[in-house]
Amino acid sequence: MSAPSPLPVQDPPGGRRAVAVWSIGVSVYFVAVIFRTSLGVAGLDAADRFHVNASALATFSLLQLLVYAGMQIPVGLMVDRLGTKKVLTLGAVLFTAGQLGFALSPSYGTALAARALLGCGDAMTFISVLRLGTRWFPARRGPLVAQLAGLVGMAGNLVSTLVLAPVLHGVGWVPAFAGSAVAGLIVLVPLVLFLRDQPQGHGPPAAVPARGAAGAAGAAGGYVRRQIAESWREPGTRLGLWVHFTTQFPAMVFLLLWGMPFLIEAQGLSRSTAGGLLTLVVASNMALGLVYGQIVGRRRSARIPLALGTVGLTAGLWLAVLVHPGDRAPMGLLVALCLVLGTCGPASMIGFDFARPANPAERQGTASGITNMGGFVASMTTLLAVGVLLDATGDDYRIAFSTVFVLQALGVTQILRLRRPALSRERELRTAAPARPGPTTPAPEPART
Repeated sequence: MSAPSPLPVQDPPGGRRAVAVWSIGVSVYFVAVIFRTSLGVAGLDAADRFHVNASALATFSLLQLLVYAGMQIPVGLMVDRLGTKKVLTLGAVLFTAGQLGFALSPSYGTALAARALLGCGDAMTFISVLRLGTRWFPARRGPLVAQLAGLVGMAGNLVSTLVLAPVLHGVGWVPAFAGSAVAGLIVLVPLVLFLRDQPQGHGPPAAVPARGAAGAAGAAGGYVRRQIAESWREPGTRLGLWVHFTTQFPAMVFLLLWGMPFLIEAQGLSRSTAGGLLTLVVASNMALGLVYGQIVGRRRSARIPLALGTVGLTAGLWLAVLVHPGDRAPMGLLVALCLVLGTCGPASMIGFDFARPANPAERQGTASGITNMGGFVASMTTLLAVGVLLDATGDDYRIAFSTVFVLQALGVTQILRLRRPALSRERELRTAAPARPGPTTPAPEPART
């Protein structure tokens, strides 16, 4: 058995074909985000439909994120092993089935199972899209392409807020959710017919397969252990995880479940006004995603300041809202909070810009899975904590949302601890990197060990 070569292959050329293929992949991610965030605009409706309290309502999103986070490393390994097309296709089938199952669920238990299935399919999309970007676009375009993928995902969130919410209240639960599931079937067609894992001549180096069933089983186990261990050994991967952990979750928790109840029940806003503020978070994210991508692409030294600055600004606005005297914060302060929450998504993408240069092409999926797990673990923890504290305190949102500061403090501590070894290792790899060879002989997908 031979290990994959650590030498980089020639940069992909990019161009119109790259944009076309990448657009197919990112459209799958777009639909996955619509399905993922659909509960955020239907939280109160779900509580009424299934007759559950805040903790049980939080379990919907908690289970979905638990499955999502738990699948990140396995999905990264699958992407590295099987290729993007196979994993994306499986993901689209699963999240479509989950959305349809959620629409037709007659009970809380079956609805939970449907959200778990949705989370499993959703987990297969973003890492696949990141790998697609690294295989079709030059490395210098990596930060911008990743931010564009995040921007498209936020556009899916926007569809949930602007389209699914009024449809839900116009036609009812089953038609709205079952109708939205059709989008999953639509994106499957170009995915199956036209998506390719990489341009001709730009595949990863092929490895020699192991012989025999026992050899194949041992090779597979060795492959998994090696991919995870070597990815985790890189301080850039660990720093990426903690950057993602610390920056993503405040907006994720707000959009995925607790933003709408907080704005309606704690701040006394109408449903339409609360929906407008959720839309503002998404619009801010989309506008700032391109800005963050351009800054990071041009000045890599800006990554840590951008990440820590986002965390500090988010914490400051949350603190101002929660400690404001009186029962309700002024509208101007809520608008400022939502604008700042829009920076969380672009800042979380910086985590991948630490993991990407620390790992060779054949470990990109695994490293991205480890990084992506960070923000969803933080989101899952906060979703549960907020729900439990709301039930325990009689819906005191000030106490419940104080959980945000605890996780931010933990994440900042880890970022400060890892930043120097990660940056030092990155400089070492950049200095030691050999000149890029010409195009490689096309390698089959997947590469076998």
